[in-house]
Amino acid sequence: MTVIWLLVGLGLIALGADWLVEGASSIARKAGVSEFVIGLTIVGFGTSCPELVVSLTGAFAGNADIAVGNVIGSNTFNVLFILGLTALLRPVSMTRENRKNDIPLTLSVTVLFLALGLNQTLLGIGTENGLLRWEGALMLLLFGAYYYYLFINL
Repeated sequence: MTVIWLLVGLGLIALGADWLVEGASSIARKAGVSEFVIGLTIVGFGTSCPELVVSLTGAFAGNADIAVGNVIGSNTFNVLFILGLTALLRPVSMTRENRKNDIPLTLSVTVLFLALGLNQTLLGIGTENGLLRWEGALMLLLFGAYYYYLFINL
């Protein structure tokens, strides 16, 4: 019976994801907003909410490693598996904007995460590896600034 519920849940997730993408694309077209921005916001937030819940639950339970593993695992899966499978089925074009802004930003954020999270190991500063509250605040501030930039410029 558990397997049946798992399959039903997976089917509902797939159906919901399809509705989310179709609805978000429709909103983008009607509002004159780029589908890239809609993908980064509505679709990005919608697909990341379960990960946020898992990470917060782990952090509140004293298992911060769950949050770090979730972020690293999710990014690895998204870049290598999802993008790879998508490109296998249909070539994925890279716009000038992607090459100029988005890919360097993604790499920069990864380097920032490494520098902040492994400051003792990589930089020889601090007493241990990990993210402090001010570093989390910095990351959230940068996140807000990036989304502000997107809505102003795209």
